[in-house]
Amino acid sequence: MVKFTSESLSNSVLDRIGENIFRCYQCLKCSAGCPLVEEFDLTPNQVMRSLQLGDAAVLKSRAIWLCSSCYTCATRCPQGIDVTGVMDVLRIEARARGVAPAIPEIDRFNRLFLQFVRRFGQLPELLFILAYNLVRGEPLRDIALGWRMLKHGKLKLLPRFARTPKTVEAVERPRDKVAYFPGCAAHSSAREYDLTTRSTAAALAIELVEPPGWTCCGAGAAHASDQTLANEMPMRTMATIERMGIDTVTSPCSNCFARLKVAEHSAVDDADAMHRVEVATGHAYRGSVKVQHLLDTLLDRAGLDTISQRVSRPLAGLRVACYYGCLITRPSQVTGADNPEYPVKMDSLVQALGAQAIDWSYKTDCCGASLSVTQTPLSLKMSRKVVANAQDCGAEAVVTMCPMCHLNLDARQPEMELTTPIPVLQATQLMSLAFGLGTKGARLEQNIVDPRPLLGTKSLLD
Repeated sequence: MVKFTSESLSNSVLDRIGENIFRCYQCLKCSAGCPLVEEFDLTPNQVMRSLQLGDAAVLKSRAIWLCSSCYTCATRCPQGIDVTGVMDVLRIEARARGVAPAIPEIDRFNRLFLQFVRRFGQLPELLFILAYNLVRGEPLRDIALGWRMLKHGKLKLLPRFARTPKTVEAVERPRDKVAYFPGCAAHSSAREYDLTTRSTAAALAIELVEPPGWTCCGAGAAHASDQTLANEMPMRTMATIERMGIDTVTSPCSNCFARLKVAEHSAVDDADAMHRVEVATGHAYRGSVKVQHLLDTLLDRAGLDTISQRVSRPLAGLRVACYYGCLITRPSQVTGADNPEYPVKMDSLVQALGAQAIDWSYKTDCCGASLSVTQTPLSLKMSRKVVANAQDCGAEAVVTMCPMCHLNLDARQPEMELTTPIPVLQATQLMSLAFGLGTKGARLEQNIVDPRPLLGTKSLLD
């Protein structure tokens, strides 16, 4: 058995992400906030302590693989230590040192994900899930979910191919435009979100421009596998946007936003990633592109007053729980969010549409979307808590601004064994209704839990 010294493990963390794990003084805040702590064999603070003691057995831990990358630990750490990033490094180190993953399904998922992205450029969701279940030896796994999604037009049968272009034309009036990074789910499982994003942005005179040849940001698979790759993948598209002359990119996907934002935050410090991007694009990326989540773009470019003035059919009487999930606001050191634990921007948005945003406890708790495919029962347990809390606090619907959160809370709801289902809508669907774009314009038929009976009782449908 190979033994590793304290210096080698701690230095690996320091070299890869610049974190000094000896700054941890075991306050336990990371463990107190972790939504998965009951499932871990080592709590987050025990992982940190193991590193400080040079205990290489931490590389065999289930905890480093089960971590959902919700960044609660990193947000609450009084020392500002990126505990989530440490978990990533430990997964990478385990592979590099030949330590078998404690949960092989998650490692297999990440590897296959990256293989598909290398081949197609963007992730073909249906083909990928079929291949993953086949490799796992359970080809009929999730067939009920797949059938639900297929019936609602949320699966694309044929894959898309994308390649980063070498030549890019500058756009006219770039300051009036926002680059739009839709993410891989936009053309299949999140089609209703993509279409309503485009239509509501147009209604607010926000000109979105989709970058040519955009490729997958790497999602959770990249940062859990290769730090340089995790920066390179989003920066390829950011380099394309820079060549277009546009200085801002927005994404409706929280996961894509997080990966783009981390790349913006750390791009200049990753020389290897910058070199790879230059080789792939023929462009020396200067880091001039600002990354926003769609929520911030709507509020910054249009503003609440303009949104309110655009409303022709107020959503009066509708009580909603605004669910932000993990990554719109966290980690605040990267996102710059003022209130990462209890944000209110989406609440203000839906209130401008005439709806009532309720106060509730789970608006930033992790729904387990990153574990939905590999650890389904655990993910269902997490997402059920979110939905049940929204119902207990008086919500008639849940509102999201993330395709993965929406898929987990909406499409998985029949498996949660709830007494009463609750509609889960994208905020842009509510905007479409309030802007008078109609039931079809809001793409309500694509939601798994049908929101039309509820909205009909509120006289909010055409």
